[in-house]
Amino acid sequence: MTLGPDHAYLTTAEVADYLRLKERKVYDLVRQGGIPCVRVTGKLLFPRQAIDLWLMSHLEGDRASSRPVPLVLAGSQDPLLEWAVRESGAGLALLCHGSGDGVRRLLSGEAMVAGLHLLDERHGDYNRPEALGLAGMRDLVTVRWAMRRQGLLLAPDNPLGIAALEDLADRRVRVAHRQPDAGAHRLLTWLLGRAGIAPGTLRFADHPSLSEDDLALAICQGEADAGLGVEAAARRQGLAFVALHEEAFDLALRRRSYFEAPLQRLLAFAREPRFAERAAALGGYDITALGRVIYNA
Repeated sequence: MTLGPDHAYLTTAEVADYLRLKERKVYDLVRQGGIPCVRVTGKLLFPRQAIDLWLMSHLEGDRASSRPVPLVLAGSQDPLLEWAVRESGAGLALLCHGSGDGVRRLLSGEAMVAGLHLLDERHGDYNRPEALGLAGMRDLVTVRWAMRRQGLLLAPDNPLGIAALEDLADRRVRVAHRQPDAGAHRLLTWLLGRAGIAPGTLRFADHPSLSEDDLALAICQGEADAGLGVEAAARRQGLAFVALHEEAFDLALRRRSYFEAPLQRLLAFAREPRFAERAAALGGYDITALGRVIYNA
């Protein structure tokens, strides 16, 4: 049987043929919870991407990645992800100190998952493994979480009348900023470069904000007048917002971790109606492609 790229879901007969197994063996694997599937109106369907990942997770040469890793989600903070981890009961501890920190913890085995939104300045796209130093991970998988709207977070009612990135060069404006290896810092540097604005001309706050919420709070509490962040963080703190850029936020993990209960609970929860309702209420999210495998080493 030849399956075309439009076969996103396989029937029991198709997956048996694809795996060169008898249908009875497929049913046995389903009963044992050993193969990824969904049940729709009593019929079993097998997501083809998940089947491919499941196959590759059983490669004989992939055994080195099977050692247990801490149930930690590191990397960048995302308001929707943070909420979903709690509400889903995924059991993941949050250790969100920026995308760069997440990459390091994933490589060292200190985290099961890393949330990333790192722009490749040369190509203008996001989370390229070779640009992140992850190309050597033979079992790396990245899964799309959401497209997010980034922009300027501003004090309520925008008293300084900031309307564009160029307005940050006004010396009256105190600019909140993230740590150097955070995705938002990289994006701000790229946006300033495209606009012909030297970062040295901006009046930055004395200390970096270590998360999206910290940056929003700095503006809310009057410690800064503006900063780059996601729309959801602005809404949570009642701040004004000027949209500038759409970005990809992805989850990076080892292939075997994809089938662990924490990830499966999180992704299953993200398919529920109230998850979509929460994303709409937070604002600035496009979750159309959530769960799509973006990279599979």
